[in-house]
Amino acid sequence: QVQLVESGGGLVQAGGSLRLSCAASGQTFSRLTMGWFRQAPGKEREFVAAISWLAGWPYYVDSVKGRFTISRDNAKKTVDLQMNSLKPEDTAVYYCNADLAGGLMAGKAGNYWGQGTQVTVSS
Repeated sequence: QVQLVESGGGLVQAGGSLRLSCAASGQTFSRLTMGWFRQAPGKEREFVAAISWLAGWPYYVDSVKGRFTISRDNAKKTVDLQMNSLKPEDTAVYYCNADLAGGLMAGKAGNYWGQGTQVTVSS
């Protein structure tokens, strides 16, 4: 079993930055592929980024490449999402996700979710 708790959301102007963090407990963190999804109002939840347990192969959706950076600290059991050059279309609830099966590196969600944190980007 894995428990995930996100933090760091908020309101920011377009062009600004936010850093989201996800703290994990339970399952051995270093075995987990970790990632982020987001869901905007009226839209389906979409994949944003993922990072393998070795932290060597980050993977991003095209819309955030060059602006967002995912990183992890296996000692602290955390995964972060640094978001720069934010746009109004980045407004969504962001969810941390954890995966044991490996599909997350192809954008397929794992079984474990956090409660979500709101990110609002004003124009």
